[in-house]
Formats: sequence, C-alpha cells, structure tokens
Amino acid sequence: MAHLQRVIARIGLLQIDSVNVLARAHLLTLFSRLGPYDVALVDRASGRAPRRLVEFWAHEASYLPPRTYQLLRWRMEDYRHRDHWGRELAHHPEILAAVRDVVGEAGPVTASQVHEALGHRRGPREHWGWNWTPAKRALEHLFNIGEIAAAGRTLQFERAYDLTERVLPGDVLAGPVPARADAVRELVAIAARAHGVATVRCLADYFRLPVAATAVAVADLVEDGALERVHVPGWKEAYLAAGARLPRRTDARALLAPFDPLVFERRRVRDLWGMHYRIEIYTPAARRRHGYYVLPFLLGEHLVARVDLKADRQAGALLVRAAHPEERDAVPGLVRSGAGAWPARGAVAEQLAAALGEMAGWLGLDDVRLDGEAHGDLVPDLARALPRAG
Repeated sequence: MAHLQRVIARIGLLQIDSVNVLARAHLLTLFSRLGPYDVALVDRASGRAPRRLVEFWAHEASYLPPRTYQLLRWRMEDYRHRDHWGRELAHHPEILAAVRDVVGEAGPVTASQVHEALGHRRGPREHWGWNWTPAKRALEHLFNIGEIAAAGRTLQFERAYDLTERVLPGDVLAGPVPARADAVRELVAIAARAHGVATVRCLADYFRLPVAATAVAVADLVEDGALERVHVPGWKEAYLAAGARLPRRTDARALLAPFDPLVFERRRVRDLWGMHYRIEIYTPAARRRHGYYVLPFLLGEHLVARVDLKADRQAGALLVRAAHPEERDAVPGLVRSGAGAWPARGAVAEQLAAALGEMAGWLGLDDVRLDGEAHGDLVPDLARALPRAG
C-alpha cells in the first residue's frame, strides 16, 4: 500500500473512466508508474475504512486523497446552487428526502438498490443522463453537493453510495474546511508538484479550476517561494514547484492510458513532446486515425510511439490493433546525440515489445499478438521484436 500512496502523493489524483477494453484507466495510470502490482490495493484504498482514496469531480471523475476531497468543498457548494438535477429536484423535495433516508438506513447502496427500494423504473440505456430515474438524479445531486459519497465501486463498476460522514476518515471530517481561495491555492500547489513545468493553463486544467483564480494562486505561490518562474522555449510563462528534482536523464519506459495525467493537457503534450494526441474513443470508427484505445509510449524522455490495444480475455492475448511511430522532427529542441537523443526505430520496437509483454503478464494474459488487421508504420518492426521479447 505504501508504494501506491507514494504515487498518489506525487500525482494527486487518478482519473476514473468506465471504458474497460484493456483495464480501467485509473489502474493503468498506476501500472505506468509501478509496473505489475496488485489491483486489489486500489479496492482496499477506496472501499475500506480508513479510506485512502475517495471519489469526486476533480479532473472529471477522479480518485483523490480524503484531504483533497475537502479542498473541493467550494465546488460542492457551487453544485448546490447550479446543479441541473438540483434545480429540477427542488420541485420534488420528497424524492431527495426519500433517497437520503434509503442511503442513511441501508448504505452503502447502489443506484440499482435505491431504484428497487423506491420502485423507480429505469428507462432505456441510450441518451446517457436524460433517461435517469428520479432516484438516480437525486443520488447524483447529493453526491455532487457532498451529502453522500462513494463508499466504493462494485465489480460492475457501479458506485455504492453512503453518507459522507461514514466514508471520510474521522480525522479529515474533524479538520477545518478551507476557504475557497486557500483551497484553490493548495490545489494549484498539488497540480504543480504533479506537473514538473507547467503554464497557468496547465495548472488550472489539472483540477478544472477557473484560469483567473489559478493565476492569482500562482502569483501567491511564487511570492511565497513554493513556485519558481522558469523559461521554456515557446511559452510566455512557465512555473516549476520549488525543490522539484531535475534529473540529467531518465530511463523511463511506460505505456500511458488515454486518461493519464501526463497527457491531460493536450497543448502541453504537443509543446513539450511534439505529439498531437487525441482520444478517439468517441470518434466514429471510419474517422479514427490511430485507433480506439490508444496509449502513448514513453521511452526515456520522449513519447516515441502510440499503440491501440485490446485485452482479448477469451483468447488470453493482448491484441495490438495499431502501432504508429512518432516523428522526431516534431519534437522541439531535440538533441541529435547523447543523453536525450531520439531512439532508433528498432530500439523503440524492442522496448515496446518488452513493455507489452509486461502489461500482458500483469493483465493475466498469455501472450501479445498483432491483430490480423493491425495497421501503422511501426507494425513490421514490432512483428519482428515480439518473438524476441517473448
């Protein structure tokens, strides 16, 4: 558990996403930093007292340390006054009261269990959100305003709701709730520690903060010595957390989930690594360029490739559906030799094959296979490297 907590302390949050074509996004984010690990640790951290992770809207739905959850109380108050479902439910206070009672008496409970308890019929699954039952809308509103919280997730990845005071650790509940400006300042500090170099826009995006409020927080942190102004070619302004490590080189090798914090802010990815990255999950298949579930591949200090992956659990194989190399000429300020130089195509394929083999083992799959219709300029090199990696 200690190694998981160290990662969370470093990056501040884990974005949650329901797509499970490979593994859940938050699990992949940890794998990228820890290598093979026991995913049951995440269930323990988020589903058993005292919880080390709780869920709320940070960078979209995210797992956070409980103290960070408290830094978002101002957002919950905003939801109380601006939440769509809250405005609708204001005309039906009896529904909110009934849902509160069910959660209070029977929690943790899923939305399905609340539906059954209140006799609310669920509609068809299309048109996400708009076909929610009154009970589901009430649950989401109460979750958004912090009256109830996620006590964990089921095997089907459905939230189990409980009263917030039964989810958060007692010492966190007993502590003061910071004012909005102080909370934003601390959230910006967390984002800065996670980023390395960043612009105000990058720091604001991490917790989806207003840019103006983030700029004020950045100025305060610079004045206090918690942030340093640094120069990054092509950026008007950039900041670095005081005391951040500045390694001369890195031997990193990691496949990054589409929702990994390193690729949250697309302009930052383009400016620093030269990669134009886009999540194509919701793009019609005929218009996808790189694939459905595409993971950037970090090797050393460069994003050198991207691969479209699928876990074929029935066949026991990790399928590579596409493999594309990145273009070295797109990387700003690239050195041509020595530490930090761009790796050769063959080395990229060899290292990618090894990383895929490691991921397959972690997922409990027997081998890595190229899909029969795999596409991309890196596919031939990867085909040669995979047998050697095995």
